[in-house]
Amino acid sequence: MIDNHRTAELDSQAAHRRAEELDALDAILPFDRRDQLAGLLTDEDVATLKHLAGEGMGENTLRALASDLGYLEVWCQLATGAPLPWPAPEALLLKFVAHHLWDPVKRAEDPVHGMPAEVEAGLRAERLLRSSGPHAPGTVRRRLTSWSTLTRWRGLSGAFGGPSLKSALRLAVRAGARPRQRKSKKAVTGDVLARLLEACATDRLVDVRDRALLLTAFASGGRRRSELAGLRVDDLVDEEPVRADPTDKSSPPLPCLSIHLGRTKTTTSDDSEHVLLIGRPVTALKRWLAEAAIVEGALFRRIDQWGNIDRRSLTPQSVNLILKRRCQQAGLDPALFSAHGLRSGYLTEAANRGIPLPEAMQQSLHKSVAQAASYYNSAERKQGRAARMII
Repeated sequence: MIDNHRTAELDSQAAHRRAEELDALDAILPFDRRDQLAGLLTDEDVATLKHLAGEGMGENTLRALASDLGYLEVWCQLATGAPLPWPAPEALLLKFVAHHLWDPVKRAEDPVHGMPAEVEAGLRAERLLRSSGPHAPGTVRRRLTSWSTLTRWRGLSGAFGGPSLKSALRLAVRAGARPRQRKSKKAVTGDVLARLLEACATDRLVDVRDRALLLTAFASGGRRRSELAGLRVDDLVDEEPVRADPTDKSSPPLPCLSIHLGRTKTTTSDDSEHVLLIGRPVTALKRWLAEAAIVEGALFRRIDQWGNIDRRSLTPQSVNLILKRRCQQAGLDPALFSAHGLRSGYLTEAANRGIPLPEAMQQSLHKSVAQAASYYNSAERKQGRAARMII
C-alpha cells in the first residue's frame, strides 16, 4: 500500500515537472491542453519537443507533433498494454492502421473488425477521440508522419517507408472509402461577413474584439485560426497610408499596416511571410488594441464574463467557436461554417470580384496554384453559360 502511494506520488511529481517544462513552450503548445499533455507524454517525449523547439521547427508543426505524440502514447498503452516503443516495430505500425482505417460495412458484420471497443473507450475517456467511424486517411497519414519524424529526431529508423505499411494504407483507404469533407461546408464570403459584423455591432469590448478578429482574418487573406491565435502586437508594423484608388492621386488616404506572420504552414524554414491590412480592418484592429489597453503580447485575447481581459491569447479552437457563435447570432446555421470558411471565402470573394488569382495568392499565401484555383473555378462555373443550357 505504501509502495503504491509512493509510486503515485512520484508519478504526480513527474507530471508536474513535465508541465513546468511544457510551460516553457508557452507560445507553442495550446494552454488548454498543456496539463493533459504533461500527463500523457514521457520525460523523453518532452525532451524531444524542447529540442525541436530549439532547432527552430515551426510552431504549428510542433503543436501537431505534441498532439499526435500524446495520442500515440495513449493508443499504444491501450492497444498493447505497454508504453510506445522507439523505434516502433512494423507490426505496431500495421496495428495502428488496422485500428484507424477500417470498413464500416465489415464492422457491421464483424464487431472485432477495426479498433477494439476497449481501446476506443479509453481514447474517449482521455478526450482524444470524439467522432465515430474510421479516421480520415489524412489524419492517419499525418500521425504516421509525426511518428516517423519523432523517430528520426531520436536518432532511430523505423519501417515507415516499408512496402507492407504502404500496401496496408492503400488497401485500408480503398476499403473504407469516404467522401472528402470540406473544412467548412460554406465559405464566409463578403455578404456572409457583413452579417457576422452586424452581429457584433455594439460597443461592448467583446464585440470590438470580434469585429477586429473577423475583419483581420478575412482581409489579411483568410488567415488560418492558428495564425490568428498566434498573432502578437510586435507582429504589426505601421506603414505609410495608401490611396483608396491607387490610380487616382486625389482619392482619400487609407491607414495601412503589415502583419508579419513568420513561418506559416506553407513556408520553408528560411521564409518569413507578411501580408497587408488596409482601411477598415486597420481601424477596427487599432480600436480593439486601444480599448483593451494592449501594448504588447498576444493580440487577440480571451475576455471573461465580467469583462476582464486575459493576458494569454485565444486558442485556435476559440477562434472557431467565436465564428460559430456569431453565425448563430446572425441567423446562420453554425454547422455550415467554420473558421476555415474565412480562408475559402476570401478566395471565393476575390474570384467573384474579378481579382487575378496571382494577386489574391500574394495575400492568402497559398503555395498551391491548383488548390487556390479550385475556388476560382467554382466561381467561374457558377457565372458561366455551360450550366445554363436548360433553365
